[in-house]
Amino acid sequence: MNERSEETMHDSQWRRRDLGRLVGAAGISALAGGAFGGVSSPRPARSVPPVFQATGLSVAALRSFDDTMESFMKARQISGGQLAVTYQGRLVLARGYSYGTAGALTVRPTSLFRVASVSKPITAAALALAAGDLLDSPVTSTTSVLSVNPPLGQTRDPRMFQVTLKDLLLHTGGWDRDISGDPMFKDHEIARAFGASLPITNNQIIKYMVGRPLDFNPGSRYAYSNYGYMLAGRAIEDLSGMSYQSYVQRNLFDPLGITRMRLADTLTPRADEVPYRSQYTGVTVMDNSGATVPQPYGYFNINNMAAHGGWLASAVDLVRFATLFDSANGVLSQANLDRIFAIPRLGTSDGVYYGLGWQVRLVNGGAAGRNTWHNGSLPGTHSLLVRTYHGMSWAVLFNRRDDASGLSYDAIDPALWNAAGAVTSWPSHDLFPAHF
Repeated sequence: MNERSEETMHDSQWRRRDLGRLVGAAGISALAGGAFGGVSSPRPARSVPPVFQATGLSVAALRSFDDTMESFMKARQISGGQLAVTYQGRLVLARGYSYGTAGALTVRPTSLFRVASVSKPITAAALALAAGDLLDSPVTSTTSVLSVNPPLGQTRDPRMFQVTLKDLLLHTGGWDRDISGDPMFKDHEIARAFGASLPITNNQIIKYMVGRPLDFNPGSRYAYSNYGYMLAGRAIEDLSGMSYQSYVQRNLFDPLGITRMRLADTLTPRADEVPYRSQYTGVTVMDNSGATVPQPYGYFNINNMAAHGGWLASAVDLVRFATLFDSANGVLSQANLDRIFAIPRLGTSDGVYYGLGWQVRLVNGGAAGRNTWHNGSLPGTHSLLVRTYHGMSWAVLFNRRDDASGLSYDAIDPALWNAAGAVTSWPSHDLFPAHF
């Protein structure tokens, strides 16, 4: 059974832009001296074929997953990838993959990747925990997140008082990036609006948006909103009195034993973080220099995206986090789980809907359970986290989302379902203790 991942993290706008492909390779030639000291003639450089390498325990019964990752990465020239798979709550596969010049990059099962919008299930769980019964309450009556005054000469849309905390998580708050654009990627425009220098801050983004009308009545329809999740992160801080990162670490990660996950920085890699690749460049949003930079490093400000796309994780960390939603536990109560996976008031489309931070597909109308997933996409990042109705989960991470092949990166979703379907005997071991 295949699940169709949702396009996230500004991906639709990125796909529509005609940025052009940057094709360039360093040509290396050696001059060979003539036999009698005459004029040298160029000799073609010796081509060194790229090498595919994997780290972590090789599991013969799960070879279909390794084969899938190898063919996928080779076809797209992806230099770094990672995969973790669980079965009945046990970590059965944890692998890092690299493709390119031998030794140029080693990806371990615990290496850290930007996970982009796979950050959203984290934020949704945190807000559900922090808000509890207040989820259905207006943002303005429960927090001070939207209390900032609009810019001089602008007025607040009165419908903003109707936006609930749950609307932020359901993408029903009234902001539609296909109509008014995604403010999380409007750094230059917002800086100009305030006569401010780059980089801009969350506070400036909120003030800018408070002065703009909503695109639709809150709760009336779905429109994917990174901005709504940024507000959700600020609401967590307001409700808890803690920083967003501290609240998530203490209340979600610590009980699960997750110690490596942290928030990314736009320009400074964290320890054990992989490098990111893109064929595109863009103008930096980190200063006013107007410099052209590789898109993963300064074309967007990931520091502003903590709650909707800013986490670093390994694939092992993500499937460990996914166990939080398997059943009621000491972290999430059954009431919280019911809220997270409840069918929204807008209903479903053929049994598919967006819950609180998760895409959901009901299996046999829900009688057999549900598949839940979220994907993520940023320049230099493609990610996917899947939970299946029959006790499997997997997380896959890549250090790029575009290449000259033009091949789809969303194709990893059906490819991994096929890999899981090819397994005839699942191993009985559990690798979780070895990775924490």
